[in-house]
Amino acid sequence: MNNIFNFFGSILGYPLWWLYLLVRNYGVAIILFTVIINALLFPFSIKQQRSMAATGKLALKQQQIQKKYAKDKQRMQIEMEKLYEKEGVNPAGGCFTMILPFLVMIGLFYTVQNPLSNALHISNDAIGKALDMLGRIPGVSGASNTQYAQIGIVKNFASLSPYLTMFSAGETARLQSFSHGFMFCSLNLLDTPCDASNIFGTLFRSNLWVIPVLCLVVYLITQYLSFKMQPSMQQQQGCMKFMFYFMAFISAWFACTVPAAVGFYWIVSSIVGFFKIIILNVWYSMDDLNAQAEARHIARLEQEETDIELLPARAYLPKADEKKMANAQKRQK
Repeated sequence: MNNIFNFFGSILGYPLWWLYLLVRNYGVAIILFTVIINALLFPFSIKQQRSMAATGKLALKQQQIQKKYAKDKQRMQIEMEKLYEKEGVNPAGGCFTMILPFLVMIGLFYTVQNPLSNALHISNDAIGKALDMLGRIPGVSGASNTQYAQIGIVKNFASLSPYLTMFSAGETARLQSFSHGFMFCSLNLLDTPCDASNIFGTLFRSNLWVIPVLCLVVYLITQYLSFKMQPSMQQQQGCMKFMFYFMAFISAWFACTVPAAVGFYWIVSSIVGFFKIIILNVWYSMDDLNAQAEARHIARLEQEETDIELLPARAYLPKADEKKMANAQKRQK
């Protein structure tokens, strides 16, 4: 599984590195990266909005089918599929939009966790030699065995550079530039806010406590405002709303135990996502999308009616009249 996630991390490492070269600050690069990703995913967000509008419109018909075929699950499924086909609705249309942000988040975590292989794309052979060398240096040998060993090389590059002879001149130059770009508003985005084994005891050991706190506050505020702005979300059951707020605390907890760059991405992503919801509600509101869908549905029905092939006139006559017509034709001959 780590290989799969590292694959996503390696892919996302390219645009993050290019953006870093543009602005020379990893925090600003994450902001630009988040905006660009959301812009690229915006068409899928519109598709998801349309899917939600269409599904919400069918809610009453779905309930009627569920009530009518409550004892026949197979027939219920068949009738549901007929309903979706008739109305032109794909019930799984918004799944991709929900899964992709999760893959981006996982990929970003592995980009930050393994900056040498996934951001700078240094060869695994050279990285392996560097980590082996770290294990023999007094004072840093313990860090070489952790999951953040590559971060340790970046953070301590100035003192470790005499030992990093396994890297080429170009790799060393990139690493030196990279090691100076993780300070953002006096926060070192490579550091971890807390120790996982003692979160509350180590939360305020540095100014990085603001990262998990902002993760919690920003997520709660943006979700609350989103509920207010979207009628479909206000109608959700209490358990679903609870999950939204529960996820806020889970995000804050993770932000305590991972490098601050990951928590910073969650903060920026929540803010950008909120503005995306505003744009969707202004230009792609549920009412407008339902009206457009209804117009397309009527146009499709009219088109189907015009495409019906007309039968010969005698096909509409009663059998007796058809027989009389045949006899008349014989007499004329």
